Amino acid sequence: MKDKIFGVLQRVGRSFMLPIAILPVAGLLLGLGSSFTNETMLKAYGLYGIMGPGTIIHGILTVMSAAGSIVFDNLPLLFAIGVAIGLSDDHEGTSALAGLVSWLMVQQILNPSIVAVLTGAEADAAFSKANNQFIGIICGVVGALCYNRFKNTKLPEALSFFSGKRSVAIVTALVSVVVGLIFFFVWPVVYNALVSFGEAIISLGAIGAGIYGFFNRLLIPVGLHHALNSVFWFDVAGINDIANFWGGTGTPGVTGMYMSGFFPVMMFGLPGAALAMYHTSKPGKKKIAGGILFSAALCAFISGVTEPLEFSFMFLAPALYVIHAVLTGISMAVIAALPIRAGFNFSAGFVDLFFSSWVPLAQNPWLLIPIGIVVGVIYYIVFRFVIVKFNLKTPGREDDDDEESEGFSKLVKDQGYDGLAKKYVDVLGGKENIKEIESCITRIRLVLKSNKDLDEKAIKALGASGVMKAGDQVTQVIVGTKAEALVEAMKKYL
Repeated sequence: MKDKIFGVLQRVGRSFMLPIAILPVAGLLLGLGSSFTNETMLKAYGLYGIMGPGTIIHGILTVMSAAGSIVFDNLPLLFAIGVAIGLSDDHEGTSALAGLVSWLMVQQILNPSIVAVLTGAEADAAFSKANNQFIGIICGVVGALCYNRFKNTKLPEALSFFSGKRSVAIVTALVSVVVGLIFFFVWPVVYNALVSFGEAIISLGAIGAGIYGFFNRLLIPVGLHHALNSVFWFDVAGINDIANFWGGTGTPGVTGMYMSGFFPVMMFGLPGAALAMYHTSKPGKKKIAGGILFSAALCAFISGVTEPLEFSFMFLAPALYVIHAVLTGISMAVIAALPIRAGFNFSAGFVDLFFSSWVPLAQNPWLLIPIGIVVGVIYYIVFRFVIVKFNLKTPGREDDDDEESEGFSKLVKDQGYDGLAKKYVDVLGGKENIKEIESCITRIRLVLKSNKDLDEKAIKALGASGVMKAGDQVTQVIVGTKAEALVEAMKKYL
């Protein structure tokens, strides 16, 4: 059971890779745009006349902020689509449509105006926070399950137009109504419980800040951290950490304690983790892993946007993410106990650290840099040790992330994709035996009329590193990262 659960989590994690690719750029746009259009900050530094409303620079920064914001505002939707594709049997586009339909249906049911009609009273505040990753992931799962179950549905002749994949969206919509009604009752309970929990730990001082930091990170995978953040950052329980810090209306030495400890983690800790994941990735996959990890690390350092990094490993290696949450909690507790205070308008990146250092309520903010370097080293050592010790499937280390053999690469070079593709079609039983074919990163995914008589030795002689059979028809041939090019060439002979 445990292996099955982790297998599903890894599939979910891999399904995030496509939307995650855009997040570093979006994070930089949003972070820089939001920071440099904040009127309070601009006035404090005498930049209002140069970069304030009505200036060309302000217009450019506003566009940057809006461009980055639209991606993060729709992150749950992107996850709904990504999970639907990732968990579907053949990663076909209809599964993405199913995930989208599920998301739209559930969000409409949880819309505060609809809730008000259903209840006859003003909607609970929880429903204004229903646009979150947790519900997005659930909708993606619903879409994938409906696609896998109903993609081959046969209907009577009179309804034949709706047979097969055309039935998927219809079924998904009906199932999603039920899912939405379940969330109608469950979501307010979950949300309000988190708010109450946040209010309960306020009296614990630095320890409370550590507990908050731990749960802040732990809840990010399901998007429930917003409920907890509202208690400490905004005026839900009288703390209002962000507004009081920047407005100078807080208490010296206290205000900012629920923000300061994030800077070492976001600016240095997670980049250290990224370096560890890069160094432990497979030799043939370092370039791919590095492209994702280093751009995400830069985004975290500059703007404090950590989702690109965190989502790259939170589902692939959940134990590692728990460690990350623990280290964040420790950082928050230690910094809260020290005479160090800094704050952010957007997130705990270098841009916000620089500008917050001049705010009257700031205390020794630049000490966060040497502390952050230490935190970065700790993250690197801990992450590298745990990844290697327990063989965790971080980017570049997944089970299906097999490297190409030298033999396969040589065959491609000598014979070209067309010549090699013809031979693959032949050893797989000819075009008459191949019903469906597609590529998936490093694999050729096939549905055959029969795979009983496949000659695995002949397939491996063509450079494949492995053959996996599931039943009598489904077969996967592991060839490496050139799988997509090879499949496209094979389709010419089908």
